[in-house]
Amino acid sequence: TLFRSAGFGFTVEGVSFDMASLKAKRDAYVKRLNGIYASNLEKSGITEIKGDAVFVGPKEVKVGDETYTAENVLIAVGGTPTLPDIPGIEMAITSDGFFDLEAIPKRVAVVGSGYIAIELAGILNLLGADVDLFIRGDMPLRTMEPDVVSLLVEEMTAAGVNWVTNADIGSLTIADDGTKTATLKSGAQHTGYDEVL
Repeated sequence: TLFRSAGFGFTVEGVSFDMASLKAKRDAYVKRLNGIYASNLEKSGITEIKGDAVFVGPKEVKVGDETYTAENVLIAVGGTPTLPDIPGIEMAITSDGFFDLEAIPKRVAVVGSGYIAIELAGILNLLGADVDLFIRGDMPLRTMEPDVVSLLVEEMTAAGVNWVTNADIGSLTIADDGTKTATLKSGAQHTGYDEVL
């Protein structure tokens, strides 16, 4: 609604978008949620122990100089994005890096055919970025209903997303002006990206 739009970075008169404002609101929201979770754990009598944990026995975990034992030990490590082992990968950002952006890049290469890559490509396109979406096969979302995926590709193409199919990126390089080039294993080059996600 117009009433809430400023809280999400939008100025409605003349319609503009401020990514830094959205990022600040999102960061504050996540910080507040983390505080709520920590408070609820503490109220439940759960003790938080911070550090790297290592199993030293079947039911023994060592954190720093302390060893802890329990009848049951739950391993909940979370997850991190997987990056390909290619030259220049340190120039790319992950979905985590997307949430650190304070401005919408003008030109973006999004690499991946899963739902996170598809979502972020759509969001970036909607916010005005020129998006090339690199996928290794002919179609994204290979485990989903093909008719739905075909319609999605058609709609995203109509919205301005450029699909680069059968694209296996072999390396990333950066030019003097700071733009990045994605070189495919086939040798084809795609240049001029402000970000590679």
